[in-house]
Parts: sequence; C-alpha cells; structure tokens
Amino acid sequence: MIRVLVLFILLAPFHFDTVVLIAQEGWFKGIVVDDRGEPLVSATVTLSDRGTLTNLDGSFIIGTYSGLHQLEIRYLGYRTYIDTIDIVAGDTLYLQIGMQPTHNLLREVTVTSGKYEKPVGETTVSIEIIKPQLLEQSNITSVDEVLDKVPGVNIIDGQANIRGGSGFSYGAGSRVLLLVDDIPALQADAGFPNWDDFPVENLAQIEVVKGASSALYGSSALNGIINIRTAYATAEPKTKFSSFYTAFLNPKDLSKKWWDSPRYNFGLSVSDSRKVGKLDLVHGVYFLDSDSYEEGNFRRYGRFNSKIRYRPSRNIEIGLFSNINRGESQSFFFWKNHEEGAYQSDSSNLSISDRLRFTIDPYLKVINENGDRHELKGRMFYVDNRNNANRSNRSDLYYGEYQYLKRLPDLGIISTIGVMATHTEVNAPLYGDTTFATSNVASYLQVDKKFFDKFTLQVGVRYERNVLTGPEAGRQAIPGGKLIESKPVFRIGLNYQLYDYTYVRASWGQGYRYPTIAERFISTQFGTLFVSPNPSLTSETGWSGELGIRQGFKIFDFRGFADMAFYWSEYQDMMEFVFTGLIKGFQSQNIGDTRIRGIDLSVNGAGNFFGFESSLTAGYTFIDPRFQQFTERDSFASSANFNILKYRSKHLLKVDFQTGYGRIDVGFSVQHTSNMVAIDKIFEIAIPGVMQFRETHKGYTVTDFRLKYMLSQTLSLSALLNNALNSEYSVRPGMLAAPRNITFKMNVDL
Repeated sequence: MIRVLVLFILLAPFHFDTVVLIAQEGWFKGIVVDDRGEPLVSATVTLSDRGTLTNLDGSFIIGTYSGLHQLEIRYLGYRTYIDTIDIVAGDTLYLQIGMQPTHNLLREVTVTSGKYEKPVGETTVSIEIIKPQLLEQSNITSVDEVLDKVPGVNIIDGQANIRGGSGFSYGAGSRVLLLVDDIPALQADAGFPNWDDFPVENLAQIEVVKGASSALYGSSALNGIINIRTAYATAEPKTKFSSFYTAFLNPKDLSKKWWDSPRYNFGLSVSDSRKVGKLDLVHGVYFLDSDSYEEGNFRRYGRFNSKIRYRPSRNIEIGLFSNINRGESQSFFFWKNHEEGAYQSDSSNLSISDRLRFTIDPYLKVINENGDRHELKGRMFYVDNRNNANRSNRSDLYYGEYQYLKRLPDLGIISTIGVMATHTEVNAPLYGDTTFATSNVASYLQVDKKFFDKFTLQVGVRYERNVLTGPEAGRQAIPGGKLIESKPVFRIGLNYQLYDYTYVRASWGQGYRYPTIAERFISTQFGTLFVSPNPSLTSETGWSGELGIRQGFKIFDFRGFADMAFYWSEYQDMMEFVFTGLIKGFQSQNIGDTRIRGIDLSVNGAGNFFGFESSLTAGYTFIDPRFQQFTERDSFASSANFNILKYRSKHLLKVDFQTGYGRIDVGFSVQHTSNMVAIDKIFEIAIPGVMQFRETHKGYTVTDFRLKYMLSQTLSLSALLNNALNSEYSVRPGMLAAPRNITFKMNVDL
C-alpha cells in the first residue's frame, strides 16, 4: 500500500493557475536577473497600481494604460530597483533589469525554516548560513568538517549535535535531520548521515536551523536541521579543477608515532556547470585516497554527482539530481592504549567495509503568475555496505512529497501545505540477518502572516503515521509482526522588527522521533564490548523554545549581525545507548525525561575592514544538560555521579576569521571545547587508558591557519596548517584526534 502511495505522490496529476491577460493600451515585458545574469524567480514587479511576480525564467508581463509609470522591483537579498518608464499605447516595452545584492547579512536568503525564500533577519528560529567560500578556504573534504566551525554545533565521530540535544549514539539515530536540497538524506536503517556522499565541489550554501523543526520536516528534526543546498549552472560556463595533498606530522608525544613513512590524504575533484538552451547541466567527480595516521586505517572512494534542470516553459521546471559513491575503508573503534598505542588498535575491533551507495532525486516544479508553487519531489536511496565483522547492511529507501505554496499578498499570508510518504526495506546481519520494513506517511501545514511589514507570525502543524513490520519471533521479535503509531506535532514562531536592523524573535515547537531500526534491533560486537537489541524501545517526544535577538551592525564598510538566543528543550522518554551490564552489554533505552537549556551567542560579518576584504564567524554556546528527575539508576552507567547527561561539553567557543589584500588571503580558526564531564563508565574500565587520559586532558583548544595566493584569475595555491599547536585531544573516548598536519592545495577555475 505504501509503495502505491509513494508512486501516487510522485506521479499525481495536478493543475496550476493560468493567467488570461486582458488587452490593455500598452504592454510592459521584461526579465529580472541577478548580478551574474541569472534569472530571479518570484521577484515582485510593481508598475504603478499593478503588479506581478517573475516566472521560473525571470520573465514577466504587465498590461496597463499609456503614460508615465513608476516601476519598482523587489527581491530578497537585493536592492530595490526603482525607475520611471513610459508606456506607449499599442506598443510593447521590453527591458532586462539587473538587480544588485544588498551586502546585508540580515537580508541573506534562507529557505529551510519555512520551505520558501525568507531573509535571515525575519526568521523565527536561530539559523546559520555557511557559504562555499569557507569550504574552499579550509580544504574541507566532507561537509561535517565545516559544520564543526558553526556556533552551537558539535560533531562527535560523524554525528551532528546542536546545542547539546544529542550525545554519542555510535552511529545509530539522530535528532538532527540532514537534507540535500530539502530532501531527507539520512541512511534508512540507522538514521545516520553519510558525509562522504555530499558534493563539496558543488555547494551553493549550507543552512543550519537550531531547535525543533518536526512540524515541517518530521521525525529526526527534533533537535534541528542541516540543509545542504547544491548549486545550479550560471550564465557563464564554469569548469573547476582542484587537487590537494595533506601530510600528517609527528604527534606531540613522539612515543605515539608508529609510522616510518608519512601518513597522507590525497584528493582531487573536477566539476563543470553550463547552460545548453533550456537545459542546466552540473556534473562533478571527486576522489580521495587516505592512508591514516591511525595504524591500518584507510579510506579510498570516488564520487560522481549530476544535477540537471530543464525548463520546457517559463512556468515549469523539471530536474534530476543523482549521486553515486563507491569505496572501501578500514577503521577501528578504540585505541590499544592512551600512550604508545594511541594511534593503534588490536585486530579484535578492526572493521573493513566495501560500500556502494547511490541516490536518484527527480522533481517537478510549477509556478503560476501569482507566485503560487506546486512541487513534486522524490528520492530513491540505495545502500549496500559489506563488512567483515558481521556488520553488513543493505537498505532501500523510497521517498515522495507533494508541496503547494500559496501566496495571498493582500492579506500578507504565505501558506505551505504538503503530504509525503517514505518506505524503507532493510536486510542485514547487523540486525539479526532478517528483513525489516518501515513506512511513514505525513501531512503538514504552515502559515506565515505578516502584520504592518514589521511583525511575522508563523504557525505549523504536522501529523505522522509510522508502521514497522518484521519478524514475530526471535530476539528481534515484533508483537504481531507489526507496530503502528501516529502523532501530531505543533509549532509557533514570532518575529518583530524593532528597528531597521534589530529583530526580536520567539519560537516554540514540539518534537517527535520514532526509533530507527538500528536503535531497536542492532546486534554486534566491538572487541570485548557488545550491543544487544531492544525491540520494546518507544518513541521520544519533547519541545524546544527560544527567545532571541538579532542586531545588525556596520563598522566602516564591514557589515554583519550579532545574535543572542536563550533556549530551553525538554524531552520525554529520551533514547540513548546505555551499558546495562555484562549480559546485554550496550542497549538503546528510554532513559527518562531530560532538560537541556542554555545560551547561544554568534557574530557574522563580511566586508571591507580597514582596507582589507574580510569575513568573520564567531560564537559561544553554553549548555546545561540534565535529567528532570535524577536517580541513582541514572548514574549507574555514567562516569559522573551527579546530574548531567553523557557526551556533552558545557562550553563551546568558535572563531573563524578571513582577510585578504590583492592576491593574498589569510585566515585562522580557533575552537575551544570544554571537558566532556560524563561518558559511559564502562569505557573507563574496559578500554585501556581512557580514565588516565581523561584525568590529564580537560577539554581542548584547536587552532588552524591558512594562506591562499592567486597566481592569476584562474589559478590559486593554498597552504593550510591544521592543529597548528599540535594539541593532543580526543573527541570521543578511545580515539585520539589527528596531530599537526599541513595541506597544499591547487585550484584551477576555467
């Protein structure tokens, strides 16, 4: 049934409004483009008392009476265009209007918080935007590396956490939903992101929403959203080539060095984007070969991605994004010891993987003359991960969504309504070598209402239905072979523009997360540690609220904004992996009700700073993670005997600064993470050296430097010194982070 519903959503016919133009005395036609010549979609065009919105190709047409008229064109993130034009009876006037960016960070456009374009200053939630320049400057090989620079975000062994909403779940389950072009991209069985899949060579920007967003996006958005938006072809064809080599230098403690020849990363990428008639074509290839500073560990993979867009008419857009990733790797779960064996392990917890993953994402978009939008989106996601340690898994995911956006400009209302369906099938030795299937059907509605051009009210609701099917007998048994659960969630947000560059906001949203197959049914072993299934695991719910203020500033020609938010989140029946004893080992359990609150400060700026083109991203986050009712049972498996949740650092401080003059750009970043007070107590007992290391290493600070030189307009060379002070630190127990390393990179833009 669910497959039929997914197919129906993807292929369902729909209508869109057509506009019949009544003959007037004169006509005004045109096209609105940005500073690169790209069409601007849904720009507001007003001619005296008449108006319209631009189509998918940036075009518009208005009929009006002859004479002089005032033309006004508005588009988010661009200066308002104002001019006086003369309409002659019986004639048609045609213009191409180029819009100029405002260079005001509060007017930067984001789509994630409301599923339509909105300036950052007017959003009702905390949001951060990462531009592709930061990825290029920092030689990021996967998206999670740059996310670790975002205030309030912490990456623990590949798992994204926002404001302490999650701890460390060993690759199973996530409270942060990962999207690629608004489509969920977490792996079907574990709800875990495969960071190597995402094309760093072709990114438009990354948007990070902090706080509960389940009303629009559903389960796994309990703690926030990371939306990776890929780039389209521009007016001018572009071909880029990039190559880099990273050498890992000696660790601070030379006794930990096991290698004779240098450990390294080598990578290259090629991307091409161009327009061919009505077609936009973007393709990219990426290859990485890594011989790790961790003995025996390696990664070798290649990735190909393709993004195709076709506009058969000015109202219709058809597209297809696809990605394939093929590779192999070897890794270990924890070290041999914290001294000479910190970068080594024994064979008992080595894992060798040979993987193939691919996605196919078709979509169809229709925008009528009123700016109303119909959109169909789909995804097929295939994973085949073969593993030597009886942890192989294979999964298929099918996703379909229909979304309708309606604009009522006279009432100041924008409404978004949608239905979606997901079906997954998983078969894996990791889950008892049996087959599980999940189905999720949901509908949602969000309404944005603007009052007096100053006050924005946002209200949303979502209803979800989850179905899990599997075996009726055995350790992974499901009573009756099927579980069905339904639940609604609600949210409300407010934003008020107090002054020209001052915005205050408040938001409250419910969250809901359904357990992943991995959380319920995983059965595996890491050395002497093992993980057992828990079929009786139940869903977690909660809510997240915040009060915030954004203040724009200008220092000479350097513009930006400062943001401060007080946040408070509560979770009921929170799911976390817990060491339950020698019989069952680790198991995902509902640990009870929790409360996480704190303060999040950030500053973002860009522009001319004392004659130097510069950019700044900085932030500080304080986290207070606790059980609502603390008991001795809660401290049984924790290394702390007082009320604090595991795997959270209470203080996060991040600064990234870039400046340049002429052909030279220089930059640095500093990240300080305070001590992770509580971890699983068993790790201090079972993993050699964990307790001793934690006693002598209380938090860590990492400093990076970078230098870029433009040899010409098309060729640049970069040098990056990461962990410049050679800090010795561990992001999670039993795994030492990389020592000082240096990267040389070459970029060629054609």
